[in-house]
Amino acid sequence: MTLSQMGIKIKQLRLRQQRTQQQIADACNISKSLLSKIETGQTSSAIATLSKISKELEVPLSWLLEDTPEQDLVLQKKAKRESRVGDVHMGYSYELLANKSKYSGVEPTIVHVTPKNLNVREETYTHSHDEFIYVLNGSMELFYDNKLYLMDKGDTAYFKGTKPHLFIPIDDEGAEVLTLFIEINE
Repeated sequence: MTLSQMGIKIKQLRLRQQRTQQQIADACNISKSLLSKIETGQTSSAIATLSKISKELEVPLSWLLEDTPEQDLVLQKKAKRESRVGDVHMGYSYELLANKSKYSGVEPTIVHVTPKNLNVREETYTHSHDEFIYVLNGSMELFYDNKLYLMDKGDTAYFKGTKPHLFIPIDDEGAEVLTLFIEINE
């Protein structure tokens, strides 16, 4: 899905709910200008921001990221999967691995941590989902709740997305991280 297609989906759902850009932006703690740029496909957005928008619009994150019909089995060949969404300014890009259901509470993705020589991100993220990560390739530091944790290939972590966090590259190779965003109903 292109940024433009994702933006159209967000705008159409917002309009169906008869809500203004300002209402959604305020609820997500983002600027109206940023929401407008997302809706028009003028900018890529962090998963954390998209997570806030999806929660406010009451749809799963995967619904925003992919345009596939509901199915019992979601088989996605690597060659047909969009390789990356995002840019170096976010500090990562990602691939959505499966859109099980708009009612599923799990969002599997592969996060590509931007190599150190290209990374410009210093601000942490927060979002409403818990997060499980498994480092597939490379090494990185997980900055979580004001502490740094070195993570190498094969390491895992599970944490609350509501706490400030960031994947920090430690070399010019970057890292690949299998990430499951898990919606927790409290």
